[in-house]
Amino acid sequence: MNTTITRRSALALCGTAALSFLGASSLSGCGNSKGSENAITVGSKAFTEGVILSELYALALEDAGFSVKRSFEISGSLIHTAIENGDIDLYPEYTGTGLISVLKMDPLTDPEEVYETVKSAYADQFDLVWLNKSEAADGQGLVIRTESAKKYGIKTISDLQAHAEDLRFASQGQFDERSDGLPALEATYGPFDWKASAIYDEGLKYEVLRNDEADVTPAYTTEAQLTDPAFTMLEDDKHVWPPYNVAPVVRAEVLEANPGIAEALDRVNAALTTEELTRLNARVDIDKEDYEDVAKDFYASMS
Repeated sequence: MNTTITRRSALALCGTAALSFLGASSLSGCGNSKGSENAITVGSKAFTEGVILSELYALALEDAGFSVKRSFEISGSLIHTAIENGDIDLYPEYTGTGLISVLKMDPLTDPEEVYETVKSAYADQFDLVWLNKSEAADGQGLVIRTESAKKYGIKTISDLQAHAEDLRFASQGQFDERSDGLPALEATYGPFDWKASAIYDEGLKYEVLRNDEADVTPAYTTEAQLTDPAFTMLEDDKHVWPPYNVAPVVRAEVLEANPGIAEALDRVNAALTTEELTRLNARVDIDKEDYEDVAKDFYASMS
């Protein structure tokens, strides 16, 4: 969820600036628009994965016969306000984000429990509907050099803990202190007595691993670099981190008036996996393709 968008347009000024400086009501004039005042407004968060997912939603809705307006690249801290205010009608959200950041609830680790919890609470508190969640999830994880993983037979975080004394850890500083970082890992898996540990800038972590300066680093599960076979995401076999499955969140009154939205977006949810979402991110962030083209290609492959 921390990938950096590489678009060749200025949509960021439309999404975040409109909300930050002009108020949420200014949002409706932003983004690419198709259709009339009765169009369904699809929002997105301001990062690569967010706009890819939202463009997929928009394509699915248009394919189902709906008129669509796009209001993309809204700050993550503002997008919930935007949908509550009716400035957007739907957007892709993550179950863990809804649970912890929006509802301010304690973390849960069972994907179905998290989904049912946010679905019920959003309906009660905000009159918002969570449609079916996707298998695709963008959550916290640990990535290891594949060479090191093969050398020590490491596939899970439990395996990693058992071999921590043989491995060098590339931290991003706060990870060592955050309650959901190393303290959570050690509370669940036991102490990690690293061979060495050093702090690196997050933007350099894959370079550090590639240069054999460290073996392990924190990462998010759909980061574009994970398409490189040099890196392996470890299985969180004891489920220390909350799940972050992606799902469309839609205003209840909009869904009631347009029930076909659910079926259209379910097609996208069913086709997405964590691995596929990672590949889509890589096409934008690494290969420098436009997100519209990437989304269009993937949507065509769903048929």
